[in-house]
Amino acid sequence: MSRSGYDAVVDVDDEGDLGHTDLQEDLEFHNSNFSESSPALGTGSARHNSKSTTRGGGGASPSLLLPLPATANNNTSSSSQSGGGGGKRFLWTLSFYAQFFDVDTSSVLQRCWAALYPRANFLDVLEGNPDLYGPFWIATTVVLILFLGGTISDYLAREGRGAFAYDFGLLSGAAGLVYGYTFVIPVVLYLALRYFGSESANLLECWALYGYGNLIWIPVALISWSPIAILNWVFVGVGFGVSVAFLLRNLYPVLSATDRQTSKVLLILVVALHFGLAIAIKVLFFAHGSPALKDGPEKTNPDPGRMF
Repeated sequence: MSRSGYDAVVDVDDEGDLGHTDLQEDLEFHNSNFSESSPALGTGSARHNSKSTTRGGGGASPSLLLPLPATANNNTSSSSQSGGGGGKRFLWTLSFYAQFFDVDTSSVLQRCWAALYPRANFLDVLEGNPDLYGPFWIATTVVLILFLGGTISDYLAREGRGAFAYDFGLLSGAAGLVYGYTFVIPVVLYLALRYFGSESANLLECWALYGYGNLIWIPVALISWSPIAILNWVFVGVGFGVSVAFLLRNLYPVLSATDRQTSKVLLILVVALHFGLAIAIKVLFFAHGSPALKDGPEKTNPDPGRMF
């Protein structure tokens, strides 16, 4: 006799005689909860548990037979919150700033390539995850190369005029110029966009645009230590053209969210400020007898024709 969800209980006497047993009176059916409390015997976990139990007697692992303690879920949730999964991030905590550097190497390389050879809108390349890792290290690299390029240019100008001494004023000047332009100008632009009613303006995206836009200055600075003035102007002009085209291409959809007159004024300001950066790089770091040098042009006495 078989019925799903029931156990059959039969009274049997000591001699095992069923002849006098009245099944109608002695047969009882009880509700079974086997299907709820234990897996089916045909499943892999049930077979594994049964084999573990029968082989070693009591050697089965308790974790396979007993449910997890009630505190396990609490420990898991608390550890996920402490790891920054869903907890709040405060301005004075390291996790607040770590979220702006949450990017892998392949993504940074892809964004650098998109900045040099723009085929699509850079905001689409960011995929809603702008970072400060790339902008910070690109700006730092530009600062160091500007310092080295300016130092080499100064050395070539003073060759044969006595002992040469490094001028670390070039380093502080490059840092102030590049970091200020990369991280201060986007803040001003963001505030202006918000003031004129642009809801799509995002400060992190502005930082990412200006930061990755500086990438072209790395190869330009590597080449522009040359004492040939016209060659320096060509390299600086190429760097300015590539970087300003990158900025305008990606900023125009954001700037156009304001009224027509305001967007034109903002576009002109973006171009003018970027042109000022290019001129400052050329005059302060790539010209012999630069006014950024500690001794200035008086000591080096450069040829005015080579200065410009």
